[in-house]
Amino acid sequence: MATYDLKVNGRVHTVDVQPDKPLLWVLREEIGLHGVKYGCGIAECGACTVLIGGIAERSCNLTSADVGNAEITTIEGLSVDGEHPVQQAWIEGDVPQCGFCQPGFILQTVSLLESNPEPTDADIDREMSDMICRCGTYQRIRGAIHVAAERRKP
Repeated sequence: MATYDLKVNGRVHTVDVQPDKPLLWVLREEIGLHGVKYGCGIAECGACTVLIGGIAERSCNLTSADVGNAEITTIEGLSVDGEHPVQQAWIEGDVPQCGFCQPGFILQTVSLLESNPEPTDADIDREMSDMICRCGTYQRIRGAIHVAAERRKP
């Protein structure tokens, strides 16, 4: 066992876990954040996506040691009341169907818009190409990303 102080959603959580325990399971089982989902376990589907230092990362293939002192943001920490522009665009665009993958897509979108505030369809498709939505809401996702990008403009 090893002890780690993880900065998650603005709070420090001290966890005592096996060094090789995936961050996904630390967030879910030790900290109680269930917005991060287990999809494939091999970093292929994106359901476990979180922001680490503002960059979208797959939590199923990282450990607490991999994160170090970086700030981890889960869907629960994106906004207190769901008022983040990306969350609002998702709601207004009626994006979720089953909703399982959507926290990962939302956090991937936040990361995308930080690095590319005005993405084209091609940019969005490239950024989201390794994300899997079992319900196939890709067109609504793309539309919501464009809405969120528009709203972020000064």
